[in-house]
This record gives sequence, C-alpha cells and structure tokens, in this order.
Amino acid sequence: MKMYIIKLFVLLVPLVTASTIHQDNSSFDSVPSEPKSRFAMLDDVKILANGLLQLGHGLKDFVHKTKGQINDIFQKLNIFDQSFYDLTLQTNEIKKEEKELRKTTSKLQVKNEEVKNMSLELNSKLEGLLEEKILLQQKVRYLEEQLTNLIQNQPEIQEHPEVISLKTFVEQQDNSIKDLLQTVEEQYKQLNQQHSQIKEIENQLRRTGTQEPIENSLSSKSRAPRTTPSLQLNETKNIEQDGVPADCSTIYNTGEHTSGIYTIKPRNSHDFNVYCVINSGNPWTMIQHRIDGSLNFNETWENYKYGFGRLDGEFWLGLEKIYSIVKQSNYILRIELEDWKNNMYYVEYSFHLGNHETNYKLHLVEIASNVPKALPEHKDLMFSTWDHKAKGYLNCPESYSGGWWWHDVCEENHLNGKYNKPRAKSKPEKKRGICWSTQNGSLYSIKSTKMLIQPTDLLESFE
Repeated sequence: MKMYIIKLFVLLVPLVTASTIHQDNSSFDSVPSEPKSRFAMLDDVKILANGLLQLGHGLKDFVHKTKGQINDIFQKLNIFDQSFYDLTLQTNEIKKEEKELRKTTSKLQVKNEEVKNMSLELNSKLEGLLEEKILLQQKVRYLEEQLTNLIQNQPEIQEHPEVISLKTFVEQQDNSIKDLLQTVEEQYKQLNQQHSQIKEIENQLRRTGTQEPIENSLSSKSRAPRTTPSLQLNETKNIEQDGVPADCSTIYNTGEHTSGIYTIKPRNSHDFNVYCVINSGNPWTMIQHRIDGSLNFNETWENYKYGFGRLDGEFWLGLEKIYSIVKQSNYILRIELEDWKNNMYYVEYSFHLGNHETNYKLHLVEIASNVPKALPEHKDLMFSTWDHKAKGYLNCPESYSGGWWWHDVCEENHLNGKYNKPRAKSKPEKKRGICWSTQNGSLYSIKSTKMLIQPTDLLESFE
C-alpha cells in the first residue's frame, strides 16, 4: 500500500512542475498583456484533486488492512497470554512436586545412611561370629586331641574293681538277654508257622463244609499268645471306651466285617478315623498307603507326627495316633509291597514303638516274609524328617526325601520317599524314591505300599 501511494505522488509532482515551467516560458516569449492569476489552473486542480482522492482511498484501504492485522495480533497476544498463564500454573505444580521430591530424597538419604550403619554393624557382628567360630573350631580340635589321647591312654589306667565287676555283670546280663531274645524269636517263628497251618486247615474246612467240629477240636489246644521279645509291653486286651472301639480288631469283633473308614478311640486317647482292612476274616489297621504318587510325602516333622492325606487314598496316619494304638498291647507290623511287574511281597514284624520323647524309636523282630529281610532287626531305629533329625544320626532325609526310621547309616529301605514312576532312572535316583533293598543287593522299585498293624492277641479274641 505504501508503494502505491509513493508511485501516485511521483506521477503528480512532474505534472505540477511542468505546468509551472510552461507558464514561466510563456511569460518570457510574449509580453504580458494581462496581469498574473493568483489561482492555479482548473485542470491542474482537478488532476491534483483526483490524485488526492485516489490517495485517500488508498489510505483508507491501508487503514482497514492495518486494523485487521492489528486484530489478528491482539488475538495471537491473547492466545499467548493464555498459554503463558497455563505454563505458569504448570510451573507452579512442577515446583511443588520438586519440593516434595526433595523432601522424599532427603528422607531416602537418611534411610540410606541408616541402612549403611546397619550394614556396618552386621558386618562387624559377622566378623565377630567368624572369630568366635574359629575359636570354637580350635577348642573342638583341642578337645578332640585330648579325647584321642585319653582313649589311647585309657587301657593303661587301672580301673576300680567295682567298675570292673559292674561291667562284667552288665555284659553277662546283655548276653543273657541276647540268648533269651533268640530263643523267644525261634518260638515266635514256630508259633507263626502253627498259625499258618491252622489257617490252612480252616480254609480246607470251609471248603469241605465240616469246619465247626474241627474248629472245636482246634480250640481245645493250648495256644501261647504272641509277645514282643524286645521290650516289655502292656498285655491288656483292647476294649471299647465310651462305646467306641479301640482298633480295627475290636471293630471286627463287634460284627463289622467290611473294609472301610471307621472311628476308633484307643485307651487314654481321643477318637479319630482309621481305615480298616479286613481280608479273609483277618482285620488290620492301615497306617500308611501309597498307590499312585498323588500325595507328596516330603512333609515336616509336625505333619508326620499328626498325619496327612486322605484315608480313602494316599495317607500317613500319624506317629502320635500309631503310638496311641500300639501302646495298648503287643502288635504286629505288616508291610505289603507291589513292584511295577505286579509282583506282591510282604513281611511281618513284632515291634515296639516309643513315644515322641524317643523320636518314636522303633525296635523290630521279623516273624515271616516272602521277601529277603531288609530293615535292621534288634536295633533302635529313630524317626527323622528334613526339619527334625535325631541326635547322633545321619541326615538321611535331606537326600532321601520324606520321613522314615533310620539307624546309624542311611539304609536303602524307604517307603515314604519320592514316588518314582517306571522310567529309565539311575540307581541313585531310584534309591531316593520308594525302594526296598535287601542284604544281597537286590533293589525293588515299588509301585504301591501298605503298612498295617494288628494285635498279637487276636487269636485269643477269636476263641
């Protein structure tokens, strides 16, 4: 617009100048006959007026355009002001968050210092413990040396006569007890053979239909009750308490002749459920059952003490419940095994079970079996789990899994181990599972197991 006005002004100026010069030249050429006019010529005024009019229109258009540009600028300034205000609010919020972050950072720094101090204290305590450990190791070595010297020099020390006589008496008693145990064991085996023969005769009588008269003749024979040769036991027969049977044999005597779950109440104990197995009129109380590996037997001492699993599936009855049953009388332990070739094995023991203060110490004497014996006899077997190990015994459950009765060495007979299905496994891995190893080295990989108990005076209860 500015350029347009300038161009118009440039066009008007030469015209005015030319008219003036023309008038001057005309004055020189002719003698003035008339006086000079005080006003410009009409054409020049028209031209000038027309130029000014066009200039006014140009200025008007320029003003309108300038006003529109100024309005746009004001709108942009308003937008900028709003944006600036929003930025100011965001800046204030950021400043507040920054203050909170600084406070949090300062707190974290304080906690970090506390953690550093605690770490230093722990390190110092750990160093102290290490020093104490080294001192204890040195003391233990010194005591071991002293003990070794004492053992080596002990034969040279003359013992007191009373001590010698006492030792001799104890040895004689020990030998007498061993002889007595062997004698009782032989008698026990003979009684078991007689018991088997009687069962065969009874089966033959059932088949021939002449069972009753011969049973009367058999009952007239004197029968010695089974006893546990290892320790003295309470020989009182099982009876009902508060109308609840004491075990499965008592349930059988009341007329229940079907295998299943029943409630029992041993003497001086509370009532609980058990699974009774009744085969050919022979009742047993089942204390352990494994069939398919659906239950993990690598349990704690507490669970082995009070039992786990389902009585109609895989289960462990519980050491405390087993003890409450067997403390009533003399009992037989029967173990039934089945391998992956469907071969069936069994072994029966007379046994004594201790209470929790003895780590449920187990003492066994074999009666009968169709599989080479494997569990150690005439030895105290201690029950241990991975979280409860009998003092003075190896930590077998850590490598063998599950709880079991162990001796001073880790035996390869373990019916509560990991359930291994028949796949190509190494021998060490098989040993960590359910297995039954005999003295000749045969290792049976087990598919299913049953552990059952029965009172030894069951024959008398049938008479």
